Amino acid sequence: MSDTGLKMPRILLLATFALLMPLAQAGETLRILAWPGYVSQEAVRAFELRHAATVEVTVISSDDELWERARSDAGGGFDLLAVNTAELKRYIDADLVAPIRADRIPNTRKQLARFRKLANIPGISMDGSIYAIPYTYAGMGLIYNRKLVTPPPTSMNAMWDARYRGKVLAYNGGAHNFSLTALALGYRDPFHLNPEQFRRVLERLLQLRDNVLKFYSTPEEAVKLFQEHEVALIFANYGDQQIQELRRAGADIGYIVPHEGALAWLDCWAIMRRTPDRSLAEAWINHMLSPSVATQLTQEQGLANTLKDAPRTSMSENGKLVWLEPVENPVQRAAYWERILSGMPRPRPDQRP
Repeated sequence: MSDTGLKMPRILLLATFALLMPLAQAGETLRILAWPGYVSQEAVRAFELRHAATVEVTVISSDDELWERARSDAGGGFDLLAVNTAELKRYIDADLVAPIRADRIPNTRKQLARFRKLANIPGISMDGSIYAIPYTYAGMGLIYNRKLVTPPPTSMNAMWDARYRGKVLAYNGGAHNFSLTALALGYRDPFHLNPEQFRRVLERLLQLRDNVLKFYSTPEEAVKLFQEHEVALIFANYGDQQIQELRRAGADIGYIVPHEGALAWLDCWAIMRRTPDRSLAEAWINHMLSPSVATQLTQEQGLANTLKDAPRTSMSENGKLVWLEPVENPVQRAAYWERILSGMPRPRPDQRP
């Protein structure tokens, strides 16, 4: 996953930490794929002590990276992953994840009612089986610098505004960028693009590339870029998590849900089919749904948890949320995103992708 030509290299965060406790030395190893901030060292230590197991967490920063890691045998294979409901389908179709025995995860009974009704959550179940348990969620609106952007923006199209050339931070991810651009263009269904819509979105993304300072990968990277450069707008891929990190760093920012709507994600824990101990994997999910871990997730990371309603900065009820759905062709989107980053020229009007 490297890029050339634009001098905007993709920064991959592949940080693996293994916390080896005395009780865990003779036990099993649980290997987990998760997003930044999803798993604290305190949560790992508590689980290892209780279950005499070693936990290794590999942090990923894009859906494409998660997919490649999950379907490979790199690192000896993984047991669990945190994945959004829109991406889950291709893991099910590829037979990578196993049905979850929700009755063996008692802390699901502590979740809010809307997260307990798993059959009603799109993308989580198939053919009567449950494949994931909700963990956290956020909206992906637009963060703006109050010192540079007045009045506040109302549309995601502000990211294309020539006034902010070189002052925009966008997320380094193909599927989301195609969807948010389709939403900004007014397409009713941003997840299923026909060839003509795909061509128009692609051309619009190439225009966005010219306006962007950098495509960031993690919340921490976005904060660092904000501190080091004059940044006007940020696509809030991580929602409340990066809003909180920016404000903790002293950034004078605002946040809006654009009038076109904001994409929103629901991330869940799923168990890899090849895990040698499904009971231990289910115990992990149960642990991550404990009140102490859920509270820590919200207080330290700003991420919503599924046990208790939290301040919903990124989930403003004053704006429309468009929940992620499986896209028409994730492989094609990923391939074209790589080409965009590597210097793909703008297509001719009569050219088809």
